Amino acid sequence: VFEGESFLITGSLSRSRSYFEELIKQHGGRIASGVSKNLSYLVAGEKAGSKLEKANKLGIKIIGEEELLKMAERS
Repeated sequence: VFEGESFLITGSLSRSRSYFEELIKQHGGRIASGVSKNLSYLVAGEKAGSKLEKANKLGIKIIGEEELLKMAERS
């Protein structure tokens, strides 16, 4: 379901960052190392900070962990 999409996780989430990274990889997505115009989604938790600001400026789609989980369930 995430084939060809790139994700970056920032901020505090309800589960470990590695949990969400594995979920993304299992569904065909890849983990990006930073915010760039090539990023598909920024997964933003509490206190997302500067990465959230940069993603907003670049027009990157910003989602929360709930939306990420719902997207994964569709596969």
